Amino acid sequence: MTAPPVARVPVRLWVILAAMVLAQAATTVVAAAPAFLIPYFHEQQGLSLATAGLLAGAPNLGLVLALVAWGAATDRYGERRVILIGLALTAATVAAAMLVDGLLALGIALIACGAASACTNSASGRLITGWFPPERRGLAMGIRQTCQPLGMAIAAIGVPALAVAGGVPLALALGGALVLVSLGFCAAVVRDPARPIRSSTVPLGNPYRGSGVLARIHLVSVLLVVPQFALSTFGLVWFTVGFGWDPLAAGALVAAAQFAGAAGRIAVGVWSDRAMSRLRPLRLVAIAGVGVLLLAAAFGWADLSVPAAVAYLLATCVSVADNGLAFTAVAEIAGPGWAGRALGVQNTGQFLAAAAVGPAIGALIGLVGIPAAIAVTALAPAIAVPLVPQASERGRAEN
Repeated sequence: MTAPPVARVPVRLWVILAAMVLAQAATTVVAAAPAFLIPYFHEQQGLSLATAGLLAGAPNLGLVLALVAWGAATDRYGERRVILIGLALTAATVAAAMLVDGLLALGIALIACGAASACTNSASGRLITGWFPPERRGLAMGIRQTCQPLGMAIAAIGVPALAVAGGVPLALALGGALVLVSLGFCAAVVRDPARPIRSSTVPLGNPYRGSGVLARIHLVSVLLVVPQFALSTFGLVWFTVGFGWDPLAAGALVAAAQFAGAAGRIAVGVWSDRAMSRLRPLRLVAIAGVGVLLLAAAFGWADLSVPAAVAYLLATCVSVADNGLAFTAVAEIAGPGWAGRALGVQNTGQFLAAAAVGPAIGALIGLVGIPAAIAVTALAPAIAVPLVPQASERGRAEN
């Protein structure tokens, strides 16, 4: 199979893509900050890992409640308007979270932060699929998907240190400041792509009717997000509490793993463009995930911290590589009239799973330890492998 000729992409589209990466990374820092406060909550405030994990999952709960609504708003009103309003609301909710007192109030404020930050998820993905041609879309979406590991890396480096220096409010301020910067950048450069006109050549009907392909991709993504969030949420705890590493060294490892994951997302995006398939690479990524998770668990059981760190880095890289593939496939299959809602459904399932990962894996670690918990998470990609749609079912996802 011969890859299509590569189209030249105007510089202004790469600038828009950069704005989307910054916006999504900033909102990722907002949503991820509580996960990197788990050691602070556990050691300084005496919370159990399950309770701290519940707070870590609060922003993801907010995301779950708001993603489809933001996606529908994007389909109706356009990407620029949704992004600017959403980023402004995110900055306001972060400010509120910095001022509240008590765990219940903090949890509610973090839910609100997550709900507001969901504005960028569907809007940025829809913006990129609207502007970039199919033969560059995997690369562009892969770059866009680096925002999540980059945001996680920024949070891993900054949040623990800021918490020690000034407590929870200062740690949360990092995400709020980045959101304000991204708001200014997006206001300056983001423009909506041309909206499609309803016609026989542009299908705008419900893509879920008559086909289970989208639903299966959603389910696969839910399963694959389990190890991703388990590793990012409890990686710092594993190396500080489990192996006795210095928090700075452990944070650097988590950050390095996230940067490696960002590079991996770009690589698999280019791979999917050249293969003219999003879903064949997705299946192989799921298979690789099983192996690297079991490897990390084995080194943990053997109490070998350096090999475990290498395996953790590999497992983190593989665990985030699927996101751009599935995200691009969903947008392409759904079409321009449904992309916002379909991407909202896609992310809703992922963040619903992510919201459950914190307390569930935290409780599991309390029962069996971190290595065994990592081994259990390998079941998720193992189940996902046969659920990835086959070639005859892919339709528009193949482009």
